[in-house]
Amino acid sequence: MKAIVYHRYGPPAVLQHLEIEKPTAADNQVLLRVCAASLNPLDWHYMRGTPYVVRIIAGLSKPKVTGLGVDVAGQVEAVGESVTQFKPGDHVFGTCHGAFAEYVCTSPAELVVKPANVTFEQAASAPIAAFTALQGLRKGQIQAGQKVLVNGAAGGVGTFAVQIAKSVGADVTGVCSTRNMDMVRSIGADRVIDYTRDDFTRGENRYDLLFDTVGNHELTARRRVLNPNGICIMAGGPSGRWKMGLATAIRALVLSKFGSRRLIGFLARANPQDLATIRDLLHSRKVTPVIDRTYPLSEVPAAIRYLEEGHARGKVVIALHWYE
Repeated sequence: MKAIVYHRYGPPAVLQHLEIEKPTAADNQVLLRVCAASLNPLDWHYMRGTPYVVRIIAGLSKPKVTGLGVDVAGQVEAVGESVTQFKPGDHVFGTCHGAFAEYVCTSPAELVVKPANVTFEQAASAPIAAFTALQGLRKGQIQAGQKVLVNGAAGGVGTFAVQIAKSVGADVTGVCSTRNMDMVRSIGADRVIDYTRDDFTRGENRYDLLFDTVGNHELTARRRVLNPNGICIMAGGPSGRWKMGLATAIRALVLSKFGSRRLIGFLARANPQDLATIRDLLHSRKVTPVIDRTYPLSEVPAAIRYLEEGHARGKVVIALHWYE
């Protein structure tokens, strides 16, 4: 089978499209014929081995695991003897390790059945970004009627955050560039701020919840736009070679000790219950993934280069067009 593999850290040029051995499902695994996968910043962090804290998990001098990709959708090819949730032929989506391949094995706990009204590409675009949006908004104690600001509303996580916030009845303002304003309105934002013209931290509006996927303002500025008892969830931001927002998280913790406004650093975790919630949101059309570009498996390096530029609108998807 064909797969994207890498044996050293570096730029997208380290990724190779090679023929490797097709995996076999263990007793407690599902063998999946991959129909689509999607990219996340996590992929290029692991590819480059930066920030260096990533290497504690991925390998200090070279990667321990040579495959990339987490978000996946496809057709069940085979199941292990102890797997009862799925059968060959089922259409599923979820998470795995090494999704940029024609076949992959994963735990059945990491998969759910794909709704028939959702394409493989849409399903594959959802897991990590939707986990981040769903769990982050929940951590921010979102409620119907609240004023919510999504900074980075046109990105992979931001497009899910806008729609999930609207699904619970929040009043949503999205922050994005001029070219993305119409798209952000189309997915449900009540108002849109063009960051090329206006700085939301200098405006008069105040919010109950700031969901920040960008991290391009000082903590004090973000805190200033919150209502009393408001919460800022920091779900992303710039990172260097040595740290991934650790210093920012510590400063946020200190600032939160003073007054009623809180700033909270956040990392999502995959779990079966939230994956089922994401499936239901997709099936009900309360959430419709925004897909910017689709690449074939052989062009994963080009797809990652595009994602690293930081201007993707919604998700970037890898499609393997061999399903009916």
